[in-house]
Amino acid sequence: MKYRNVAAATAATLSFALASLAQTGAIGGNVLGYDGNPLMGAVIKLDRTDIKGSLQTKTNKKGQWIYMGLAVGSTWNISCVVNGKVAGQSMNIRAGLGDPTDASFNLQKQQATDQARTVAIQKAAETGKVGDELSRGLTAEQKVALENQIAAQAATMKQNKALQDAFSAGMTARESKQYVEAIADFEKAAQLGPNQSAVWAGLAESHVDLATTKTGADFEAEMAKGLENYAKAVTLKDDDAAIHSNYARAYALDKKFPEADAEAAKVAQLDPPAAGRAYFNLGAVLANIGQPDLAAAAFKKAMDANFADAYYQYALILAGKASVDTATGKVTPAPGTVEAFQKYLELAPTGANAQAAKDMIASLGTNIDTSYKNPNAPATTKKK
Repeated sequence: MKYRNVAAATAATLSFALASLAQTGAIGGNVLGYDGNPLMGAVIKLDRTDIKGSLQTKTNKKGQWIYMGLAVGSTWNISCVVNGKVAGQSMNIRAGLGDPTDASFNLQKQQATDQARTVAIQKAAETGKVGDELSRGLTAEQKVALENQIAAQAATMKQNKALQDAFSAGMTARESKQYVEAIADFEKAAQLGPNQSAVWAGLAESHVDLATTKTGADFEAEMAKGLENYAKAVTLKDDDAAIHSNYARAYALDKKFPEADAEAAKVAQLDPPAAGRAYFNLGAVLANIGQPDLAAAAFKKAMDANFADAYYQYALILAGKASVDTATGKVTPAPGTVEAFQKYLELAPTGANAQAAKDMIASLGTNIDTSYKNPNAPATTKKK
């Protein structure tokens, strides 16, 4: 009798345990990747929404996953994470009795749906009308949220168009040397797109160009505005070699020579192939404002980058330093003059200044070596 009571108690306990186990649910599914194939190793996150709690698992080699032992009736937000980023649309799932509640992800299909939705929203923003393909199946709250999204995108598109129109107008005016009009257009663009480095660079260039038409206090005022706007441009995009090159020109025109050289050096650092052009442009500005020694230094840096025209301009500066014997009229060129002209002819035998270089060499009483020798050509051997 005693054993019978024990057996009965054991059976009752087992029955209770089985009944308790039957009250748990499961959620599972599969994940198809962007290529349409089962995706292994996708992280499935389960965040409980009725009470606090989080779980996670991964898909197997067949792209399948399942999480068992969940409280029946518990609600979960299920999300799929691929390469550290949430992929597809998360879903709210309630754990139920019986078979696992399905929470599958088809990332390829979802991507296509998202792209179609983006196109539809773009069209709605352009037309001001929400098409049936967008509003179908949405609740009233979702429709309001969608309409607000489309209205915001339409406003952004309108502002972007106004920004582009103002920027284009500024570029056109500057190219036509209408600098005052260009400044007004770029200022309007700067209000619409204050984070656009190209806008501030265009405004800076317009002020500098206008400064070159002024003198005295007016020149200084425009140059100050130009340099100020260049500073804003490089703050927004410090890796733009073209902006730094123009910044160097502005500093040189304002006779801030160390700053000009530093900006040219920045160009060489950011874009080594552009170093020769940047230093040549700086040298040209310095030569034009009557700074031959500084110009020569800039041209020499351009020569280090094998920039052909720099050799010609450097030779011209040296030619200006030739000495003349007043008794005999003999011209003695400064050291390196003829060599610089010859190097120019070697690098650019048919260049725009080739004939002028030959004439200069002849006037200095030196034979002209007009044959071009490619330093990279392989050595040739004479046939015996």
